[in-house]
Amino acid sequence: MSREEAQVLLESMTKSVSLLRHMRTIELVMETYADKLGQNKEQWAIAGLLHDADYEAFPEKHPQIIVDRLRALGETEIAHAISAHYTKWNVPYETALDKALLACDELTGFIVACAQVRPDGIAGLEAKSVIKKLKDKGFAAKVERDEVYKGVELFGVQLADHITFIIDVLRKNKLELQI
Repeated sequence: MSREEAQVLLESMTKSVSLLRHMRTIELVMETYADKLGQNKEQWAIAGLLHDADYEAFPEKHPQIIVDRLRALGETEIAHAISAHYTKWNVPYETALDKALLACDELTGFIVACAQVRPDGIAGLEAKSVIKKLKDKGFAAKVERDEVYKGVELFGVQLADHITFIIDVLRKNKLELQI
């Protein structure tokens, strides 16, 4: 599947600007991690782009609709990673792609939330500020902290290093992402 085909699939199910931006942020982070780790950049980027593609149109069936469509298109590795991007779905984590998507999804959304409450946005955000905000259960309360910590553990990265990596990716793309 090409990036263009993934974008068409995404836009067929998702209209929300904020949800589209979320998926774009995950796409950028996943693509950059793939580059760093010597993995398939396009595959990782598409997994990030499509991980919540069916959430708006089919919230009660998420992620099964997008997973089924990807499997029908022969994109079984991306489909599996998307089916595993929430630990409570009890899907095994078999590949680095699976673990990376879990590790990047909730935390990237949380980092964007941290940037949005700062006067300078993402520009001056540091890992220590994000870690402090993670301890504040009232801030971005819908972000499941256990998902963040389990993702980091499974992906095999240190929390502060992972946060710094994500912040750096978001900073490089702050104009497009408007953060």
